[in-house]
Amino acid sequence: MQVPTMAELMASGENPELLFWVGCAGSFDQRAQKITKAFVHILNTVGVRFAILGKEEMCTGDPARRAGNEFMFQMMAYQNIQILNGYGIKKIVTTCPHCFNTLKNEYPELGGNYEVVHHATYLQELIDTGKVRLKEGGTYKGKKITFHDSCYLGRANNIYEAPRKVLEALDAELVEMKRCRSNGLCCGAGGAQMFKEEEKGTTRVNWERTAEAIDTGATVVASACPFCNTMLTDGIKNKEKEESIQVLDIAELIASSL
Repeated sequence: MQVPTMAELMASGENPELLFWVGCAGSFDQRAQKITKAFVHILNTVGVRFAILGKEEMCTGDPARRAGNEFMFQMMAYQNIQILNGYGIKKIVTTCPHCFNTLKNEYPELGGNYEVVHHATYLQELIDTGKVRLKEGGTYKGKKITFHDSCYLGRANNIYEAPRKVLEALDAELVEMKRCRSNGLCCGAGGAQMFKEEEKGTTRVNWERTAEAIDTGATVVASACPFCNTMLTDGIKNKEKEESIQVLDIAELIASSL
């Protein structure tokens, strides 16, 4: 896809307007890589000058801190901050609410001060300023879409309107789940739960959340977080609804409607 790295741009004396922080899921998870590609496709279409860190990017340390390994978190954070400050990074955009929350709210006390934007907010800005133009009568016109609020986007950072505004631009019918916005239910992956075996219980969090999404009658479950995407996709598979319901990131919805 010809995505430039910061090292390449610096070597040629260029300075991009923003750094795209890809994150672990967006880099390594096959499903989340599609979200990364969709977002890059949007940035390229709009003509935004951006770069990634590439092999210099480490995990932000979010799962380590959530799981209680503060030492590991600080080591990872310091390494990232040295690289970011070394390049003089001012603005970062990311498709992962976990990375967004950590970079925006937890890096400043360790010396990492940047303008950090989640891709939901960034896409809304691109649509509002007319830089992103969607085709008339697009793929999702009139379709029922429900949006799942990611914990780190919603409750932790109060971002509820931006992703919904992005979905409204698709001319689709937005239907809300019973528990939404500040009352939304976690997908089951937060707090490093994504990386551990589950504990005994009668059901799984993602099954319960998926049932709420199915109850809305929506044919598309939209999310703005790669972890939520994985958990909801697993839930849809468990309910054997893959034929009738898609789980898509807002970047994928926009990219396919350009």
